[in-house]
Amino acid sequence: MKIGIQVPSFNYEGSPASIRPRLKDIAQFVDAHGFYSLWTMDHFFQMEMLAGPDQEMLEGYSTLSYFAALTEHVKLGTLVTGVIYRHPGILLKTVTTLDTLSGGRAYLGIGAAWYEGEARGLGVPYPDTSTRFEMLEETLQIAHLAWGSAHPGPFDGKHYQLSGPLMNPMPIAQPYPPIMIGGGGEKKTLRLVAQYADACNLFVFAGHEALQKKLDVLKAHCDDLGRDYASIEKTALGSISPQMTSADIIALCKSTEALGFTHLIFNMPDVEKLTRLEQVAREVLPEVS
Repeated sequence: MKIGIQVPSFNYEGSPASIRPRLKDIAQFVDAHGFYSLWTMDHFFQMEMLAGPDQEMLEGYSTLSYFAALTEHVKLGTLVTGVIYRHPGILLKTVTTLDTLSGGRAYLGIGAAWYEGEARGLGVPYPDTSTRFEMLEETLQIAHLAWGSAHPGPFDGKHYQLSGPLMNPMPIAQPYPPIMIGGGGEKKTLRLVAQYADACNLFVFAGHEALQKKLDVLKAHCDDLGRDYASIEKTALGSISPQMTSADIIALCKSTEALGFTHLIFNMPDVEKLTRLEQVAREVLPEVS
């Protein structure tokens, strides 16, 4: 089981001046102690369920570039980029740049976006759900086109038209940075995973029965499309609460692994104090890695 860490908030004592050194401590600890991946959210406002837009929030890819300069081993990505926030060609250039500067450690985490208040607040168009999923599928198609050839041809879609999404330099990761789609929608999202992605990302808090059902649906989509289900990395996002012991975390990892997941990503309160990270590194990683 691979263990990753998501940094979901930046409301540190003494912020904003304290944010930079606290993130340096987090990134370097994660990199040095056997964690597999390090993630930011791709939000511009803090989510309502985590205190809302009055709380500090950093732009995801700038933060990941900072992490890239501080680390040598951990994979880096967003959980997950909202498709409405960046034109596909610019998004792919951004991820390709992150991959280059990290030495081939980038993921492209992507989804259909959901935070309407954030989009409205910043003046970003927020189309209906059906349109956002159309935009997501076209972006995935453009990713395969751009990363599939050093001299890609044009793309003429319903929402996007690109004369040639040239990526120079091409990504270091081979054959390209893994594409992770976040979400568990059974009709659209998981079918897009089966058709275009290298990894799925589901929510641990959904519970084991629900997670098993999502994986069964994903496998059915793979069977329909002739995709090798085993080739898709199964990842899930969870939280480590203050009440959880190391034994609780180990049990969660092992029970989730039994469903077929190989990569769990955790956020935790007060991550900047490092005490929980130290506990997980010392007591959990040796048991599950």
